[in-house]
Amino acid sequence: MADGFVANDSFFETILRTPGVEALVDASAEGALAEAIAGAPVDTGAYRDGLHIGHVDARYRRVARVVGSDEKTMLIESKTGNLARSLKGAKR
Repeated sequence: MADGFVANDSFFETILRTPGVEALVDASAEGALAEAIAGAPVDTGAYRDGLHIGHVDARYRRVARVVGSDEKTMLIESKTGNLARSLKGAKR
């Protein structure tokens, strides 16, 4: 690069997979999950009760996601935007 900076990919891969960084990521996901549960519309409770945190391994890090296991999760999300709002609320 022109400015002399050369990224060390293995350094970032190591740092981003440390327990401390993963704990920070999980704490953010827990906040988003709490927001999602609090804002979940309740008919039978299956949508709200099916919300949980899932993990996916990306190239350089483990990613935490708030996901739903109820069969109507996508339909409810498309009508309410609950999960999208929960991410915005967790940032505050």
